[in-house]
Amino acid sequence: MPAPAQDHTPAGGAAVEILDPRSSKDQLKLDGLRADGAVDFIDLTAELTEAAEKLVPPPSGSPEADGSRWIHYPWRGKAVHLLGPAAYRRLRLDRNRNKLSAVEQDHAATLRIGVVGLSVGHVVAHTLALEGLCGQLRLTDFDEIELTNLNRVPGSVFDIGVNKAVVAARRIAELDPYLDVQVHQGGAEAATIDAFLDGLDVVIEECDSFDAKVLVRDRARALGIPVIMETSDGGVLDVERFDLEPDRPLFHGLLGDFDSEALAGLTTEQKAPFAVKILDGARLTARMAASALEMGRTLSAWPQLGGDVALGGATVAAAVRRIVRGEDLPSGRVRVDLDSILDGLESPVVDEVVPERVPADVHTIIDGLTARDAVLFAGSRAPSAGNSQPWRFSSDDDGVTVRLDATPTSSADVGRRSSAVSLGAVLHNLTAAAAAVGVYGKAGIVGDGDDVQVRVDFGDIAETGASITPILDRRTNRAFGDGSELDAGVIAALSSGGSAGTGVRLITERSALAGFAAVAGATERLRYLTPELHAEMMAEIIDPSDVHSDTGIDVDDLALLPQQAPLMVLLRRPDVMAHLNAWGAGSVLGADAQGRVMTSSALAVVTQEGRSTADYVRGGQTMQELWIRAEMMGLAVHPMNPVFLYADGRSELAQIAPDRVDELESLAKQFADVLSVADGEVVTTVLRLFRTDATPPASRRRSLANLLA
Repeated sequence: MPAPAQDHTPAGGAAVEILDPRSSKDQLKLDGLRADGAVDFIDLTAELTEAAEKLVPPPSGSPEADGSRWIHYPWRGKAVHLLGPAAYRRLRLDRNRNKLSAVEQDHAATLRIGVVGLSVGHVVAHTLALEGLCGQLRLTDFDEIELTNLNRVPGSVFDIGVNKAVVAARRIAELDPYLDVQVHQGGAEAATIDAFLDGLDVVIEECDSFDAKVLVRDRARALGIPVIMETSDGGVLDVERFDLEPDRPLFHGLLGDFDSEALAGLTTEQKAPFAVKILDGARLTARMAASALEMGRTLSAWPQLGGDVALGGATVAAAVRRIVRGEDLPSGRVRVDLDSILDGLESPVVDEVVPERVPADVHTIIDGLTARDAVLFAGSRAPSAGNSQPWRFSSDDDGVTVRLDATPTSSADVGRRSSAVSLGAVLHNLTAAAAAVGVYGKAGIVGDGDDVQVRVDFGDIAETGASITPILDRRTNRAFGDGSELDAGVIAALSSGGSAGTGVRLITERSALAGFAAVAGATERLRYLTPELHAEMMAEIIDPSDVHSDTGIDVDDLALLPQQAPLMVLLRRPDVMAHLNAWGAGSVLGADAQGRVMTSSALAVVTQEGRSTADYVRGGQTMQELWIRAEMMGLAVHPMNPVFLYADGRSELAQIAPDRVDELESLAKQFADVLSVADGEVVTTVLRLFRTDATPPASRRRSLANLLA
């Protein structure tokens, strides 16, 4: 049965009636108000329902399930038809997310907060209600609105002569009639303060009276309630966590040991030194300090500005938000002095001459090299994950040997398999370059496991007529494609070849591309949201102005769209990723990978037989041969290897991301299904093939001297 009408804020002059049309009693009340003719009726339910239906994500229940209510505002002479309390709160506070998560907002709705003193306190209370930071507000002030209050209290001439707590409660009721607001018009008095404070989670003290300040803190400490105070001069915010520190001295101990009862008997003039100690006279703003000396002479009251008071509402709300979120909020004092802050205005544009990195002209470099060094240089142009170049060269009169660095390039380089694929690409380049310059003898893979290396021996043969140019011109092209189809001849040509034990197949069906795009996007999202993987990924990305780094990927080589480039500063931040992870959000993090896959013409899947390190080297040879051949046919190439590619089973997935094993295992299964990976078949790499007019520059490389070091 619907609840009967509620006189929601039990206080004279600030009460609203909440009338449920499903209740016969409430409906009679509504009929009476309509018949009286003195009340204007405003129905907002249609537009609010429409707005609620557009929320993302949609509310758990329909607005209709929560019903609707008529809210009667006697002081306005109006009744407004609104959504029910749950739907109204969900819609009204939707724009809080993700500054406050849905869970945090639910927690905020359980807080009971008291505000003592409703001049500065009016803005504080309204801001707390505005942000939905409490489920109950208790307001108390003995004073009434005067015209001189209207420089800082957001009331009106119609409020003059009305109790300040009532004025604040009315304004809050017009914002959220369902919020439980309790009004006490007596202010902070010894006889009633315990009843006012009873059950509160936080008390905001904004009294003018020094005696009231002492009383509120003394009783709040006894009841274990934290006290927050904002002093509008200089933006001073005070926090006293009596809930965490039951023996904490009042006012942070600034007054030392003092007798609150003895203080109550002092005159205002005698109390002034105590107030100066609390406010820290040395740090009062100059205008306030000078004004203090004019009190009772050229000034009748303490000066305050509306903007400073509004700032106080914001800083108190920020403190309460930390309590709501479970974040650290210790006892102490902070100053948010806007005047001082504005003294530090500076241009966001830094006029700094940044050195520009000039990409290497690989053809000019190789023209001046000996045959041996030309082979070494061509080998160094092989691709590697993150352009990490995980190899070391050594050469002698008889040939060139290349071995892997001692450590994996990243968490995804499980078993050095990604590095081994790169080593295979090096072997292809060395072999082709040696043949092109006429010194090729034989090549092969030496050893296996951690000790694997590749060797190209020099021989005395005539030039083969092959060109070294395609090796030097090979690029990783990360641009978007035009999605154009490949003809059967190109598909057949690219699907042939490969070293022993390896194979290549092309995937061109749009449904399969879409399936792979979904896996790539989901995996990229996890890569961003896993702290270690995110840190490794961001460490690979180098600003073009960094002219000294000889590994990594230039930001400019990421082929970001104009609207994407400014977002890189956000994507680099681990704190941003942590929030997205906590919210279960971040689908946008995979959207780029998905979009690039869907603009491709095909995926080239290179496979191998076996999982030995030497098998991955052979797979790398085939990958590089395919890559160069595709470019010679006018196609751009972009490796799209998911982070789990080189892991075999759950234990190795745990090496990549211990907290993401189930997700990675599920994605690995989807990957195998989408690519139709047969039993016993191992994927070496997946290359995205597409057409584009974009031509990236040559990527960074270690110098020959560093390669041989």
